[in-house]
Amino acid sequence: MTSFDNILEDIGQFGLFQKQMFFIMCLISAVFTPIYVGIVFLGFVPDFRCSNPAVEELRNKCGWSIEEEINYTVPWPDDSTQTSQCLQYDFDWNRTSLSCIDPLNNFTNYGYRNITLTSCTNGWVYDTTGSSIVTEFNLVCDDAWKLDLFQSFVNLGFFLGSMFIGYIADRFGRKPCLLASLFITAVFGVLVAFAPTYPWLVTFRFIQGLVSKGSWLSGYVLVAEFVGLEYRKIVGIVYQVAFTVGLLALSGVAYGITNWRWLQLVVTLPNFVFLTYYWCVPESPRWLISQKRKAEATAIINQIAKRNKKAVPDTIENLMEKEEIGDKKVPAFSDLVRTPQIRKYTFILMYIWFSCAVIYQGLIMHMGSTSSNIYFDFFISALVEFPSALIIIVTVDRIGRRYPWAVACVITGLACLLTAFIPEGFSGLKIALGCVSRMGITLSYEMICLVNAELYPTFIRNLGVMVCSSMCDLGGTITPFIVYRLANIWQELPLIVFAIIGVISGILVLLLPETKGCDLPETIEDAENLHRKHESNKIKITYLEVKSRE
Repeated sequence: MTSFDNILEDIGQFGLFQKQMFFIMCLISAVFTPIYVGIVFLGFVPDFRCSNPAVEELRNKCGWSIEEEINYTVPWPDDSTQTSQCLQYDFDWNRTSLSCIDPLNNFTNYGYRNITLTSCTNGWVYDTTGSSIVTEFNLVCDDAWKLDLFQSFVNLGFFLGSMFIGYIADRFGRKPCLLASLFITAVFGVLVAFAPTYPWLVTFRFIQGLVSKGSWLSGYVLVAEFVGLEYRKIVGIVYQVAFTVGLLALSGVAYGITNWRWLQLVVTLPNFVFLTYYWCVPESPRWLISQKRKAEATAIINQIAKRNKKAVPDTIENLMEKEEIGDKKVPAFSDLVRTPQIRKYTFILMYIWFSCAVIYQGLIMHMGSTSSNIYFDFFISALVEFPSALIIIVTVDRIGRRYPWAVACVITGLACLLTAFIPEGFSGLKIALGCVSRMGITLSYEMICLVNAELYPTFIRNLGVMVCSSMCDLGGTITPFIVYRLANIWQELPLIVFAIIGVISGILVLLLPETKGCDLPETIEDAENLHRKHESNKIKITYLEVKSRE
């Protein structure tokens, strides 16, 4: 029997057809960026202070500058280097006897330390010409946690969506799943832009999260199933590089559009354009073959051969999926923990997926909350992701997976730790170390995407990747609370957490087997013996599957 991989060897494993399709799928990867990390700009928190109409009237009367108004009327908490953002003087600013020169100190019976403080009762004044969900819905002070919840809900959507998107793609096809995900993502992206209240905003964002990662994953699966085996690694790496290109584009678009509603609308509109893929992207022949729809698969194979200017081999008449030969094994969650080595792989990979999401998203959010020039710093930190892809391409088949991966995790942790203790005056050094940590965690992210699939046997490979990578979404769910709440205690405390998580990941990576030069494991026995592949005195452990007599 002939498999689709055999056919690709004749009609082109990465010809013009695959290259064109790969390019348009990379556009989907790039446009996923605003959903994943758009909170940096959508949830931008400018400097702010309590609003008081009487103070504004006094400022106009006295001709104060903004700096003078803040100096005279905004309290400075003890041992603080900045004015209070959530408290104001409990004082009647409508008094006619107030002086325009340091009014509180010059007012009879008053002094700054003798005046009680109270919460902001008239809202806030934001020092920005643009707008964000923070400034529009007043997500500050006692309501600051609502910004965390906004980002947590989209990650929760990623997590829950992954539970059924894979099933839909396997049951109804890659193409319908892709198009449906793109359409729902586009519709609810527009609804986010027009959300009238915070509850509606979070609801629309959550639904967008449910399906948007599905479109990103469906795009990757589609293109991966159209290329030959030897090209899948480079396709996977470049598909993630397209996400980095999206980061660069997002910084430019956000710089030009400072109103969050218009920004949300602009970054959503490309998803409507992607609906035209209905006419130019075919269904996966691999999926069609698995569904016994051989005639449709043959028609698409002919289309690929024509575009690649290749002849269709006669062996197409014997086209059959590899898995049709022999007995099929039904995957179960218990298979991920039933044997000792696979159980170890599962728990380690789950932790590393979790840590990658926490550190990657956390570094971006932390930069957004501490940067003096958010657009420039976002752009520069995105640029350093490109060397990560290059390092992987150069090292994985020469040095291997394990050691570069472990080094990347440890360097990420150490860079975060050093950044936390660098004084504020050394901003250049902070940025440099931030770039190092960003490059390290990006390399780790891309490496786990590659290695995860190499550690599981064929019949549970997809299940293993789905279960382990779901920890990435859970990590993203708690990351906003780590970044924004811990920063209230100490601004650099989140970096300490990232450092600990990163170093632990590096140690755990060394407990995984090296998969360089290894064939993908086909059976549980193969996976259990991966760690013995490179040992000189190999002891092979055999696992027998015992079946009860019917």
